[in-house]
Formats: sequence, C-alpha cells, structure tokens
Amino acid sequence: MNITRENKDALNAVVTVAIEKNDYATKVEKILTDYRKTANIPGFRKGHVPMGMVKKQYGKAVLIDEVNKLIQDGLNKYLTEEKLDVLGQPLPKMQDEIDWDSETFSFEFELGLAPEFDVNLKGKKAITHYNIVADDKMIDDQVVNIQKQYGKLIAQNEVVKDSEITGTYTNEEEGIDNKVTLTLDKFKGKATEKQFVGAKVGDVLTLKTKGLYSDDHELMHALKIEHDKAHGLAIEVNFEISEINQRELADLDQELFDKLFGKDTVKTVSELKEKIKEDAEKQFVQQSDQKLLNDVTEYLVDNTKFDLPAEFLTKWMQTAGEKEMDEATAKEEYEKSEKSLRYQLIEGKIMEANGLKVDFEDVKESAKAMIKVQMAQFGQMNPSEKELEDIAARVLSNQDEVKRLSEQVVSQKLLNLYKEKANVKAKELTYEKFVKEVYGDK
Repeated sequence: MNITRENKDALNAVVTVAIEKNDYATKVEKILTDYRKTANIPGFRKGHVPMGMVKKQYGKAVLIDEVNKLIQDGLNKYLTEEKLDVLGQPLPKMQDEIDWDSETFSFEFELGLAPEFDVNLKGKKAITHYNIVADDKMIDDQVVNIQKQYGKLIAQNEVVKDSEITGTYTNEEEGIDNKVTLTLDKFKGKATEKQFVGAKVGDVLTLKTKGLYSDDHELMHALKIEHDKAHGLAIEVNFEISEINQRELADLDQELFDKLFGKDTVKTVSELKEKIKEDAEKQFVQQSDQKLLNDVTEYLVDNTKFDLPAEFLTKWMQTAGEKEMDEATAKEEYEKSEKSLRYQLIEGKIMEANGLKVDFEDVKESAKAMIKVQMAQFGQMNPSEKELEDIAARVLSNQDEVKRLSEQVVSQKLLNLYKEKANVKAKELTYEKFVKEVYGDK
C-alpha cells in the first residue's frame, strides 16, 4: 500500500491511497478458504465445494470488504504517523465506477486541516472578575424571609398591606381559572394595592391585566396562561378572595436555629447572619466564576484570528450525522456551530500549551465532591470514604455522567488558569449591583 498527500493550501489536502494485489490477496484467499470449509451449497458435501464456485459467489464481496478495511486502517495509521491534526473525518472523493476486477486500486480522500494559530490570554483590556458580597440589607431580608417561612399564619377579617391573600383569577371568555396566593408587593402599581386593602373574604375585585405585574412572566404564572398570550395582554379579570392571612414571624431562638442548621451549630442572631452571609457568598462565587469563564471564552473567540476549511467542513457535515443533509442545510448548520468549533480548537491549544490534562482520578474526585454536596443536603454530613467510592463507581458507570463530569473538570482547570494568566481585574460589589451591571434592570 502506498499513501501520498498533496497539500492544496494550509487548510486542505488530498490523500491518495494506492492498493496493490499483494496488499490484500493473502487475506482474501484465507477468508475464501475458510468459507469453502463451511459453505452449504446444494449438491456438494460440506468442505468439498469447488474453490472456483466459492470465488464466484463470495469473491467480490470479500475483496471489497478487505480493501475497505485496508483503506481505513492505512488512513488511520498514516494520520497518526504524520501527526496530522485533521478536522472532521477524511471524505472520499467521487470517482467513476470502480473496476473490482482490476488488481490495483486507487482512492482519493479530502482532508480538512486544523489551522495554525497562537492564543494570547493577556489582552489589552482587562476582564472583570466580580467579588460579590452579601450586604446588610440582603442578609436582613433573608432573616425576615426565614422568619416568614417558619412563622404561623393567622386568619384576618380584611386585607391589610402585609396580608397573604388566597384567591382565584377568572375570565370565562379567555378560559382563565387559577387559584393563587399572593402579597400586595408583587403588584406593579399602588392603585391595585388600594383596591385590595380593606377587602374581605368573598369579595370579587375586577383588575386590568395591563400593567398589573412588572413583567409578563409574573402575569403568565398568576393567570396560568402561555407566555405568548401573556405578552401585552390587556383584558379584565376577576379575583375572588377565599382566604386572608397575616404571617406571624417566627422567633429567632435556638429552636429555629437548630431546625435550620442542626443542633447548636448556630446560637445567636449574629451567628445566624454570618452563616447566611457565608452560604450566600459561596453561591455568588459560582456565579462570578461562571461569568468570568463566559467572558474569557467570548474574548478568546473574538480575538484569536484564524481561518477554517469551511467548504470542507460544510461538505463533511452533510454526511456526518444520522441523516444526510442537503448543501443549504449543512451550510446553515456550519454557520451555527462555527463559533463553538473555534473555541474547541482554542481550548485544545490552551490545554496543550499549559499541560492541562483530565484523567480518571480527576473525574472520580469531582464525582465524590458532587456526591458529598448532595448527601449534605439530606443531612448526611460525614459520609465514609467507602460510601463515596461505592456511589462514585455507580455514577461513573454511566458514560453520559462521565462526559458531563469531564467537561466540568476541564472548565475548572481552565478557570484556574484564566485567573492566574489572563488579564483579569477584581471588582467587589453587592449582588444587587452585580445583577444591574451584568444583566441590566431586568
């Protein structure tokens, strides 16, 4: 077998695989001999079928199969030995009908080659890494939320400003009939609040949906309607009050602290606030790190310039999936996935340049850490190493879980690298200000 390569340009090449009779003849002869021993053809005893008949019946199929195996094995070996970094898979070039009666064969394959490029982690403009802190207002609000959650409901005769009101929204024409419990602070305007204050059980209030809530999602959930229907909905609905309660706040005492955190873990209100702050800021770290990872990824894709063999990849995508695509669909799919493909190449380059690898132990440790967190949520704070190992083994028997955990490990390794080597600046702010700065006043 002889394999040669012609580089069309930096991103495209054609490989020619030439196969001669001595590459396949011995193997084909052996397979046909084995067939002869087992062939069951009427008129002949088993093992005594003439070889000529075996070759006539099976020869071409065996030849085609062996040639295809030779091509596949030869191509794989060639790509490995030549250390070619290819994108997608080699694509066979169209050729006239193959003469399988010939003794020599030649096949051509198109290759899409990965581009050469450099990655600069330290851009001129620094990327912000947010240090999100829980301020006093957030902590105090959370304390009140806890008191409400564990407090008692006391029935009231009429609605006051801080009542919890249960009732049913209806509109017969629009098919709306949904029971909800709400508080007046959820409404957008003060006029609605005034309608409710002083109302009693059994009263029916007529409300206009336009401007009732701050956004369409709240209206969607309140009326239990589709999002598209909630958008810009301007009708009247009735709200019949069935229950009015006031929530008596729970006492901030040891009984409540033990319910929340276990016996004697927290003993004072100050310790409660510290625990709330600690738990909140742990969650903020995850959100901040994800924002940094997203921002660095976007920076790298936008600022690492290289070309791709777009025509080859589009052609490859036509046949790579379970269903073949036409050219227009493949082009559309390529355009959708180009950014992702660029980042995969950039990520691979970064990991190789910095010696970042993911091995099975990394994935197993990640699985055990995940399991510990989940067990803690159910009150199992100190699982044994054997328990963790046994559960991790079951988790890692699922290939989808292995893939997901591997991706998480890669992300964490890259995140640590970006914090160390990228042009990153720290910025401390409260969660409320973080949301406004990153997501706007939504």
